[in-house]
Order: sequence, then C-alpha cells, then structure tokens
Amino acid sequence: MSVVIVGSANVDQVFRVASIPAPGETVLSHGFATALGGKGQNQAVAAARAGAAASFIAALGDDAFGASVREGLRADGIAASVRTVDAPTGTALIAVDDSGENTIIVEAGANALLELTPDDEAAIASADVLVLQLEIPLATVARAARAARAAGTRVLLNAAPIRELPAELLADVDILVVNETEGAFLARSGDVADLAPVVIVTLGAAGAVAQERGAADVRVPAPTVTAVDATGAGDTFCGALAARIAEGAGLDECLRFAVAAASLSVQEHGAVPSIPSRSRIDAWLAASAG
Repeated sequence: MSVVIVGSANVDQVFRVASIPAPGETVLSHGFATALGGKGQNQAVAAARAGAAASFIAALGDDAFGASVREGLRADGIAASVRTVDAPTGTALIAVDDSGENTIIVEAGANALLELTPDDEAAIASADVLVLQLEIPLATVARAARAARAAGTRVLLNAAPIRELPAELLADVDILVVNETEGAFLARSGDVADLAPVVIVTLGAAGAVAQERGAADVRVPAPTVTAVDATGAGDTFCGALAARIAEGAGLDECLRFAVAAASLSVQEHGAVPSIPSRSRIDAWLAASAG
C-alpha cells in the first residue's frame, strides 16, 4: 500500500476577502494565515492521512519556509526524499472569498529545479502507485512516469496546472485526473476518455465521473456541504484516490472515498490543514451509507 508522490511543496500565504478582487481593484482582507501547501505536498499528506505509506520527492530552499515543510512532513509520517537547492522554497499567494472560492498566484522557486536521482527511481519502482502533477519541470514528470511504467508501478497524473502534454507522457499514464476545463483543453475536439486507460473528471460540487476503457462510466455525486475554502480540495481527492488504489479497491469504491475526502476538506480552511484523516473519511462514508 505504498504511494510515491513526486511534486511541488509550497508555503501558502492566505488572505480572507469578501470577494476576489477584479483587475485594478484593491480589497481589504479580514483574515490572514500561513499554511503548508503545493500540489505535491497536499497530495502526499492526503495519501498519508488516508492510510497509505507515503513517500514524497521534492525540492526546497535553504530557508525558514523549507524548514516548515520538512517539519510538516515529519509530523504526518511521510518519508521524504527532499533536496535543498539554490532557490527559495515555493510560495503561493491565495485569496479566498466568503463563498469558499479562491484565486492563487504561485512562485515555483525550488520546485522548478526538481530533478530525479537513481534512488528516486528505485523508490518509484518499488511503489504501488506514483502520483504526479504539473508544478514541477515536465521533464521530471516524464522521467518519473517512465520509471514507473518500466517497473509496473501504476501512474496517476493530475494534469494541473494545465499545459500541453507530450504523447509520450500520456502513454505512460494509467489514471488521468482532470477537472472539466483541463479535460477539454487536453482533448480538444476528441474524447477525454481516449487520453488514458482511466480518466477521472472532477466536477466540483457535483462530484466526479470515472471513464474506464471497456467499462461503464462510474459517477459519484458529492454530498451537499457548506464550503468555506476550496483550496487543496482537488489535491485531497487525488491523494485519497491514490491511497485506495494502492489498497486494491475497485474504481467505484476509490471514487466514493476520494469524493468524500474532498467534501470534508472544503469545510475547513487551508490546504494541508483541511485534509481529513482516514477515520474521518470512513466515518463520513458510514454515516452517508446509513
């Protein structure tokens, strides 16, 4: 039940605002917090809290933010292969409005210098699932996927932030996770289901749908909740999904578990702080079934 995550680690600086400012508009914040984030780190924490033996491969700066990330990984019991590079730790500036919607500006910093080592490739080869996103160099993503494919490790790619992806990378992906906008961008005039053996489209408050080649679609609605902050919800979904895939659960069960985790996360503030534990997810699912 091991999951390796290769990706970004940021420290988020989060402002609470009544509404997201329009271009040229200045708004006053009614709250501020600093928290751990970054798509890779979020997904690593989500996988670990969902019960997986999670390992995280990342790059950090030699600074206070980097020290905070390292301490956070230790606190969640995540095995980290983290190298220090000559750049500041990644940072995100986030505005969250009173309805829970957000806008995010990311400075990649050290994330842009992440490269794999032979030891990293060996860790990927021994894992059940590899999780990737696109806040690190595309060459690093592609190399990790190739290493996984060669070893028979399942590859889950969350194609965000969206960019053009080479066909060679997509050929190494077993499970592609996108939102509707990202799926439309990658598929263009084709069918998003053709992009990978399993394509999962997250639908926000409507839940998610999984399309597996040769099988009927699996659609899981999201429960009605009061959302206060959507930051990190998609990453929570991906990390929880990877944990259940590593356990050998069926696609329907994996999807329900991931939707439940994301639904819990939007009810709390912050990215990493909002990610639920396995016990909370299981209790939520049990209550929903009853």
